[in-house]
Amino acid sequence: MQVLALSIGQHIAEEFNQTTPLEWFGAITCIGCVYLAAKQSIWNWPVAIISVIAYTIVFFNSQLYGDAGLQVYFLGTSVYGWYFWIKKKERHEKPVTSLNGKQYALVIIVTLILSLLLGLFLKKFTPTNVPYIDGFCTAISFVAQILMTRKVLQNWALWIFVDICYVPLYIYKNLYVTAILYIVLLVLAWLGHVDWQKEYKKVLPASELLN
Repeated sequence: MQVLALSIGQHIAEEFNQTTPLEWFGAITCIGCVYLAAKQSIWNWPVAIISVIAYTIVFFNSQLYGDAGLQVYFLGTSVYGWYFWIKKKERHEKPVTSLNGKQYALVIIVTLILSLLLGLFLKKFTPTNVPYIDGFCTAISFVAQILMTRKVLQNWALWIFVDICYVPLYIYKNLYVTAILYIVLLVLAWLGHVDWQKEYKKVLPASELLN
């Protein structure tokens, strides 16, 4: 057992040594942007832009084409989110909103359909060996990012779920630094959910708080 543990430890250490500076840079900036988002700091968006550019290259080189494409999408939504948060602050609108029943159903349906379509696309047009898993995680991240740009509370629940899914995927792809990153992001997503929920409750009518 000790020999096995030592062998696994040596393998992980070797993979860490082989981790590119770009992956380290992407991981550090990603942690920074999620922490800033949890704190509702508008600076999360420019930091996110830097992080997604780095990870676009990292994921493409690892044949995680769904995630690489997702980073390009994140780049666009980060620019939009930056703009939307500025305008929301200028208009003094309530900072955090929540989904209603119909919106919950829409989110679930869109996520499932998008997951299937992405999986089929990746299987047919890319050499990836994890098309449906990659597509599933990409779809959830896609929807979660939209909700975050609109400051919708439930974005954090989606991030928590997808972070749990991503950890074994990145271990399988030998992206150990990124796997550890997503464990950290899982904790930050939970803290973000707690902080945003507190903020949301501040603007709820008293009658809703009692229900």
